[in-house]
Amino acid sequence: MKTLIFKTASAYLLPLLLLFSVFILLRGHYLPGGGFVGGLMAAIAFVIHSFANGIERTKNIVKFHPGFLMPVGLLLALLAGALPLLFGETFMTGLWMKQAVPVIGSVGTALFFDTGVYLVVIGVTLTIIFTISEGL
Repeated sequence: MKTLIFKTASAYLLPLLLLFSVFILLRGHYLPGGGFVGGLMAAIAFVIHSFANGIERTKNIVKFHPGFLMPVGLLLALLAGALPLLFGETFMTGLWMKQAVPVIGSVGTALFFDTGVYLVVIGVTLTIIFTISEGL
């Protein structure tokens, strides 16, 4: 399924789907979406690219092993959950900044937790896909 049309379309779809996955991530603490769905969208972007161009070209885009994203995401999510303990709150209590960030909106620990989940989902999904495709 490596047609010229699919290869050309995948070159445009990769950045668009990654941008859409970030939109879903940022939308998540207000409306449906968040880190899990956004991470799956980002992983799908790389899977489409690998179907069209081959797994080696996709690995060259990623530049590092996607398994590295798993501990980074877990650490970020853990820190976002533990930060309220420093302020005398319970674990996973949402803390919010007083001022809203212009494009993002209200920033709080929920956004950092979702970002950690986003990184873990991308890391797990791409590690599984890359491992399976190497065995073929």
